[in-house]
Amino acid sequence: MISIVIVNYKMKRLIKNCVQWFKEAKATEPFEIIVVDNNSQDDAETYLRKIHPEIRYIQNEKNLGMGAGTNVGIKDAKGEFVLLMNPDIFVFPGAIDKMLQYLKVHDDVGIIAPQLLNPDGSLQYSCYKWHKLLTPLCRRTILGKTPWGKRELHRFLMIDWNHNDTQDIDWAQGSCWLARKDVLMSAGLFDERFFMYFEDADLCRRIWQMGKRVVYLPEAKVIHLHRRQSADKGGVAALFDSLTREHVKSWIKYLKKHGAV
Repeated sequence: MISIVIVNYKMKRLIKNCVQWFKEAKATEPFEIIVVDNNSQDDAETYLRKIHPEIRYIQNEKNLGMGAGTNVGIKDAKGEFVLLMNPDIFVFPGAIDKMLQYLKVHDDVGIIAPQLLNPDGSLQYSCYKWHKLLTPLCRRTILGKTPWGKRELHRFLMIDWNHNDTQDIDWAQGSCWLARKDVLMSAGLFDERFFMYFEDADLCRRIWQMGKRVVYLPEAKVIHLHRRQSADKGGVAALFDSLTREHVKSWIKYLKKHGAV
């Protein structure tokens, strides 16, 4: 069985569509859906149960952040396999089956990441090389506009890489992953010190340290509505954005734990 874990924070309408797309994708494996709510206080549970009464809903007393919230759902999952999805993920038919088949055949794989597409069907760069010391600043500030910053982002985002090939990657954006529950548990789940950002890079690093692989599977396709709002501001304004500050705090924690390439 697959356990689908979705963390909600004030995105009840997106979750409704996310669940509907998953059902229409018609995965052949039996599944359960677990929604973990990070104290949204938006009546999402009542709203969702009217449309999808089979959902198991877990209400946290406070906003635990993405990693800790997801851990709640993983621990509660009954399936052998766990599909972690953000509320803004919409799954194409066949995508889950392709990921599951690959995972069943390759015991040495810890995490499968599908190909993420923008709503217009264009490629979304979602698999990455390990960070260098200043990579986050290239992503969040005007440093990324400099010649060195452009080269670093080119490397980090794997822009020259063939994104239609199934290959091992350093790490993948945590918006949509499929993994065995026992592998996630053995890795120690998400490090809850990361409230937001870097929890996915950190867990992928620990998966590799376990001797398991992280694999990008472009045959499995999903739409991701994600928009990097703080990065869009650019310039000095980005430095004062709350999301940028959270990103920097998580980057410092990540450096203390792992260092940089």
